[in-house]
Amino acid sequence: MSAGMESAAMFAGSLPGLILMSLGQIMVVVCLCFDMVRALSVPRSHRRYVASTIFRTLAVPSVMVMGVSTLAEVVMSSWLNVVMSVAVLVVIIFRLHHDKDEDNWWKGKGKKLARWARKQFSLPPATATAMG
Repeated sequence: MSAGMESAAMFAGSLPGLILMSLGQIMVVVCLCFDMVRALSVPRSHRRYVASTIFRTLAVPSVMVMGVSTLAEVVMSSWLNVVMSVAVLVVIIFRLHHDKDEDNWWKGKGKKLARWARKQFSLPPATATAMG
């Protein structure tokens, strides 16, 4: 095992690492619970709108947490946990891409956020100096 992988494995086994991994796993469980609520709710209801919004908000961080968790399991050679982590990762990604037409707060925000970011990070317009 390389020095970097060894230090990552040591951090994953330490108290701060275990706390971070536990908080990440809690977020993944909450994400999947809201996906279940979304799946069982009546279409076009407020409950489904809220559940879909929370699921879409937590899905990308959950994918990152599961990726780090899977990497930590690979480093520790815990192959059963690797398989289970990859399965959860695949489920989250599949559910995230499965229902694209779902109504949620994020729908249509991509263009608005891109426009806002472009406006914030662009250079101010240069003023032309009068040549006399």
